[in-house]
Amino acid sequence: MMLPGLAYLIINNYLPMFGLSIAFKDINYAKGIWASDWIGLKNFEYLFKTTDAYIITRNTLLYNAVFIVLGLAIAIAIAILLNEIRSKMARGFYQSVILLPYLISIILVSYLVYAMLSVDAGFINKTILPMLGLDPISWYLEPKYWPYILTVVHIWKGAGYSCIIFLAAILSIDREYYEAAELDGASKWMQIRKITFPMITPIITMLTLLGIGRIFYSDFGLFYQVPMNSGALYETTNVIDTYVFRGLMQLGDIGMSAAAGFYQSLVGFILVLVSNYIVRRFDKDNALF
Repeated sequence: MMLPGLAYLIINNYLPMFGLSIAFKDINYAKGIWASDWIGLKNFEYLFKTTDAYIITRNTLLYNAVFIVLGLAIAIAIAILLNEIRSKMARGFYQSVILLPYLISIILVSYLVYAMLSVDAGFINKTILPMLGLDPISWYLEPKYWPYILTVVHIWKGAGYSCIIFLAAILSIDREYYEAAELDGASKWMQIRKITFPMITPIITMLTLLGIGRIFYSDFGLFYQVPMNSGALYETTNVIDTYVFRGLMQLGDIGMSAAAGFYQSLVGFILVLVSNYIVRRFDKDNALF
């Protein structure tokens, strides 16, 4: 029963690792990958001599750091609020509504955002800004707004899915803890602070660790489709994933694209080891680690 999954893992995850050699070669399609000239670290030198490496690294790290912090905080808050709904039918309804954005294709999300931000017919430019006495804004030409726009879109789309994990953890807490706290006169906030948070701390720690481990990986659709691939926004929307894609599709530079991908994987691997070491050091008694 394990063989199909194991075969998929080897074919999809391990065999492509032979392609890492592309990052160290000057690819010549006539010669093929293996016969192409070995150029060592020149692809990496070219990448890091440009300002692109700093921009894509900065954007990737800062966006994902914000996503981890705000995403976990909002998901936990939603899970706590859903847990306070005593009607199972109402809880299921609200949970479905909150989860719905996660099930929408990122392409549809990009057009929903465009319907809000379009210069000519966008809801914000045609309805909201005139009500406030403000001039229309060319959203797809103004990089300064997009860190906030992308953060809102990411949280709106993913918070419903993330809260399911926390809601499951909260529902597994023995109700006797809360009943005892109520008998002692603990307020609802005191119950959340003294019972809920400590009991779901292992889950929070685990998801934070997983988030840190993938901090160098971005949601490609979010950063490519939602800004509509606008060149004017590259300063604040270009991340490692989109940079690799554009380098391959637009420039045709497979060597530099492979170098950027290898750099992304290597740093992500190091972050997994470092974050796991930190958690083990400061949380030795946690059974999950």
